[in-house]
Amino acid sequence: MTASTRSVQNTHISEKLRELHGALIEIVSVMNRPQRDEQMVREAGISLDRALFPLLVTVERLGPIGVVELADRAGRDYTTVSRQVAKLESLGLVERRGSAADRRVREAVISPKGKAMTDRIDVARERIGRAIFERWDEHEFNELVRLMRRFAEDISVDPGDSTSAPHDERE
Repeated sequence: MTASTRSVQNTHISEKLRELHGALIEIVSVMNRPQRDEQMVREAGISLDRALFPLLVTVERLGPIGVVELADRAGRDYTTVSRQVAKLESLGLVERRGSAADRRVREAVISPKGKAMTDRIDVARERIGRAIFERWDEHEFNELVRLMRRFAEDISVDPGDSTSAPHDERE
């Protein structure tokens, strides 16, 4: 690649990064709206406090997970999340146990009752998702999924960690 080509590519990337950032802000804003969680809970036909909904789903997807990591991922205070996980536990939706790796850490894991609830949420999410993507062809949808997975992996890499390679270097 010549210096001229690289310069044109860098300019293009710089222009598109702002557009990408704007799209991500819009997506996150929509996903963080309380109405979206309420809609999902309603669509799933479940009864669950809106504040507990994303925690339950995260425990199901990523569990067993410690409260500190769960709070970090949710962008909430540790003590708040700890109380909310206790509430999920009292409802029989999660169980807490000592970590196999570090017995000082208490992890949340989905219970059978919680899994049944997240299965209903998944069915509702699929109905909503199908409506969103009904005008997309299969190739467009598959490309979005592939690129979002790649982006999720690459954005998770700590830029200060020299042992973590970006996506292209891992292939």
